[in-house]
Amino acid sequence: MCWPISSKLPDVKLPIVVKNIAKGKHGSDSRTYDAQGRFVPAKFEETFSKHAHAHDDSLTSDELMEMLKANRQTNDFKGSAASFTKWKLLYDLSKDKDRLLHKDTVRAIYDGSLFYQLEKGRK
Repeated sequence: MCWPISSKLPDVKLPIVVKNIAKGKHGSDSRTYDAQGRFVPAKFEETFSKHAHAHDDSLTSDELMEMLKANRQTNDFKGSAASFTKWKLLYDLSKDKDRLLHKDTVRAIYDGSLFYQLEKGRK
């Protein structure tokens, strides 16, 4: 979670403070953001080229678990838990009727448009 540096506790509204985005990095992540919080397109693509076996542009639940296991760092319990929680929530909220998590959907979480898309789809 990225909250204002001056605050000891997170804002209950859970805002994303862009200038502090790099502080949200943790171990066992997909490395799609670098240490400065910049999106790395090659790492994003690598996620699908390595783990999307059934379909080039989407992940099944099993493939998602394979990716999480591959990214897991030894003795990184907090990072592993954070990655699992975020990816599992993304999968549960965004899988399609065939239980696939599409590349475009994952990209939308990285560019910030996913929640707007979900809201529009539910209206």
